[in-house]
Amino acid sequence: MLALTSPHDRPARARGVRGKWTALALALAVNLLFVGVLVFSVSWQNRKPVAVTAELYAPPPRTPAVPAPQPRVEPKPPPPQPVVKPPEPVVEKPDPRAAEIALKARRDEERRQQEQAERERLQREARQQEELRQKDEARQKELARRKEEARKADEKRQADMREQQAKQVAAMRAQAERETRMQQMRDQAERESQLRAQAEQEARVRAEQAAAGAARNKAQLDWIDRIRSRIRGYINLPPDIPGNPEAIFDVVQLPTGEIIDVKLRKSSGVRAYDDAVQRAILKASPLPKPVPADLFQRNLELRFRPLDQ
Repeated sequence: MLALTSPHDRPARARGVRGKWTALALALAVNLLFVGVLVFSVSWQNRKPVAVTAELYAPPPRTPAVPAPQPRVEPKPPPPQPVVKPPEPVVEKPDPRAAEIALKARRDEERRQQEQAERERLQREARQQEELRQKDEARQKELARRKEEARKADEKRQADMREQQAKQVAAMRAQAERETRMQQMRDQAERESQLRAQAEQEARVRAEQAAAGAARNKAQLDWIDRIRSRIRGYINLPPDIPGNPEAIFDVVQLPTGEIIDVKLRKSSGVRAYDDAVQRAILKASPLPKPVPADLFQRNLELRFRPLDQ
């Protein structure tokens, strides 16, 4: 199965194309050599046969032996063997289908060589693709390994930084807590001192206010007593008042002491006594002024009893 090629495989494809042309050139050379050998063999078989001459030698006839001293008999060398030439090869007539068979065989051989070359090219491309894939996988694994190592190193560095920061924060927090406790102690002491001073000041103020209030109340009571004494000087008590009933009046006055309104809030139960007190209030106008002047009240509540004369 052919694997899809990528742009990185173009040099490999070029090498495959050059290998293909080289194989084709070699196949053509082999076919030409085959045709030359075939032509040479046919021409060699068509040569005329050459006659071969062979000479035969027979040993000479023996002559009767002459009585003579018997010489030492030496062995005679063997007669030379006749040279036998190899038989001439049988010349066969060329087969008219030999060329067609040879051409077909040559074409089959070329097709086989081309198929073999194509298979080899495909195998080379497949091997190259596999090598590229393996190299790419190795590169990807190496990149992944490096990334993982970098990630672990970064995580370790960040963990170390977090740990160092945590230690620094803990030290800063401890220092801040110590400083806070010391500041709280100082603030507490200062607050206690301020509270003591404030309490003393408030005690003095309350004492002064109490004294001033008591003096003011005394002055106001004295003013009210002077007003009631002035009004009593104008009351003509009716005879036969049972008991000591109390009558309460609301008096409205001006800062000059002039009375502008008198109302009975609570009756004593004796109409003659209530009328006598109301007439006395009106006759006492203008009323005495308070001392100091800031004790002045526009609305006064005055209480009268017959036996308080």
